[in-house]
Amino acid sequence: MIRINLLGVPKSKKAKRPSFSVGGGVNTSLIGLVVMALVIGGNYFYYMRVNSESASLATQLEAAKHENVQLASTKAKYQEREKQFQLYDRRVKVIHQLQEAQSGPSELLNTVANTVNSTDAVWLSSMTEDNNNVNLVGTAVSANAVANLISNLKKTNYFKNIEIKETFQDDSVKEIQAFAFTLVCEKQKA
Repeated sequence: MIRINLLGVPKSKKAKRPSFSVGGGVNTSLIGLVVMALVIGGNYFYYMRVNSESASLATQLEAAKHENVQLASTKAKYQEREKQFQLYDRRVKVIHQLQEAQSGPSELLNTVANTVNSTDAVWLSSMTEDNNNVNLVGTAVSANAVANLISNLKKTNYFKNIEIKETFQDDSVKEIQAFAFTLVCEKQKA
């Protein structure tokens, strides 16, 4: 289609297209500088924050190392005291064991000595202990004295079984009638 201008108005020139610029004509290099300054500032503040955290962690690490050294020395002192306590405890236990073992033979000797002293006309020449048995060897004026000794030993409740291993009249003693005897006494279990 053809257009004809009858009015005689001159033809308008084509309008320039508007260009889109940021900030109404602000230079892009200025925008780049601002963005770069923001990035550098952000990086600086990030660096400062990380650096202060690093310094804080370093001081915490030094404090932890110092505390670790103190705890190690305390632990060494504790272990030394624990060793001393173990040695002391072992010594005390050994002493108690010795005291308990000490009372056994003395109790046996006291029991036999009191029983022989309370029985008339009986003398012991030897006494031996084999595990759970006690062997008594002695001399008596009569066979009844040996029997009295056996009954007195049973009354003590220290022995559960008493046997005569042998008894015979001893001819080596001329002045009086003497009987040599050997008794085997089985101890009560504690």
